Amino acid sequence: MSNIEIKKISITELATDAIVNAANEGLRAGGGVCGAIFREAGLEKLSVACSAIGGCKTGHAAITEGFDLPAKYIIHAVGPIWNGGKNGEPELLYSAYKSSLNVAMDNGLHSIAFPLISAGIYGYPLRGAWEQAISACNGFLDEHPDYEMNIIFAVLDDRIMNDGVEILKGCNA
Repeated sequence: MSNIEIKKISITELATDAIVNAANEGLRAGGGVCGAIFREAGLEKLSVACSAIGGCKTGHAAITEGFDLPAKYIIHAVGPIWNGGKNGEPELLYSAYKSSLNVAMDNGLHSIAFPLISAGIYGYPLRGAWEQAISACNGFLDEHPDYEMNIIFAVLDDRIMNDGVEILKGCNA
C-alpha cells in the first residue's frame, strides 16, 4: 500500500530505492541538500554522471546511480527559484515532484525520499512549498492507484517538519 510520511532524518541516510536531489539546472554540486548528496554519494563519481546528462530544465527530473549512498538511485529534480509566485513557480515546483515520481515509476522504483524542494536557498515560502509537494505526491498516487510508491519527506528542522505534518494531516482528513 502506498503512503506518504515525514521523518526527521538526513536524506543521505535513507536506504530507499531513490532519493531526490534538490538540483540546479546544470546538475552541478551545490550547497545545502544538493551539496550533502554530492559529498555522500562521492563528489567525483556523481559529478561525472551528472555531466553526462548535460543538464535538466526547471520542473523536470533526471536519474543517476546512487553511488556511495544507501539509496540505489538519485533523482535530480530542479525546482524553481522563488520570485514572488507570479512566474509559474507553483506549477514548476509541482512539476518537479511529479517528474521525479514519474522517473521513479519508469525505472520500476517503489520507494522515494524527497527534501522540501526549492524551500532552502531558492527561497520558496515553506507553507507553499509543502502544499505543492504534498499535492503533487497525492496527485501521483491518485493517478496510479495500482502502483505502490512509498514516499518519505526527509527534513532536519522541527518547525519545517511540523508544518509538513500539519498540511499532510489536512490532506488526509
